[in-house]
Amino acid sequence: MMRTALVTGGSRGIGFGIATALANAGFQLSINGLREEQEASEALEKLRSNGTEVFYCRGNIGIAAERKSIVETTIKKFGKIDVLVNNAGVAPLVRQDVLELDEENYDRLLDINLKGTYFLTQDVAKRMIKETASDYNPCIITITSVSATIASINRGEYCISKAGLAMMTKLFATRLAEHNIQVYEVRPGIISTDMTAGVKEKYDSLINNGLTLEKRWGTAEDVGKAVTVLATGLISYATGQVIEVAGGMTIGRL
Repeated sequence: MMRTALVTGGSRGIGFGIATALANAGFQLSINGLREEQEASEALEKLRSNGTEVFYCRGNIGIAAERKSIVETTIKKFGKIDVLVNNAGVAPLVRQDVLELDEENYDRLLDINLKGTYFLTQDVAKRMIKETASDYNPCIITITSVSATIASINRGEYCISKAGLAMMTKLFATRLAEHNIQVYEVRPGIISTDMTAGVKEKYDSLINNGLTLEKRWGTAEDVGKAVTVLATGLISYATGQVIEVAGGMTIGRL
């Protein structure tokens, strides 16, 4: 039986790179996004181009009723979720110094990036526990960021959300180990997407001056490869661990 992956935020950017890699690995896909399906149609058709069955479930993971609908419609379509990829997230609407950050912007970002992801994971995990198929090998993978450990004082709410997701991974890995559910964190660095297009010149200069050991931007394809290795079980006996896809950015150097 084919395995199903639910990828939140899977129709663009890093999420689309992940979805593409999983499609190439033989997964059928449930793609979640905020856009109307018609607006995401180009990405969805690319995913279907090699014969992959792709289902689109629109919804905001920051809203409880929509989270529930995302999970229930996916299971109604495919019967089960083998792999959950928590990728959906937003950037700050406006960058504010930590001394100026207002509660409205803080709440908006944390409700989606951290709270929404936590309770979506909780829902899916409970359903994974109930699955009885003998060949069922469930896995939960959360996409965070090097911002989980590197401070950016003009987007503190984003850093806090990613640090929270890093701990969430450890918590669920600990709780779900007895049920043989693997839980991982993939931590990207500077990745070329539409979200980072506005800071391209800044990071071009930083990368050229040694920000990363590998002197290039990361790609959504790089992240997709890492997720696929985990989703297909090619790495084992490693639940709760972090796979960093950042070109050596966080290695301390003298």
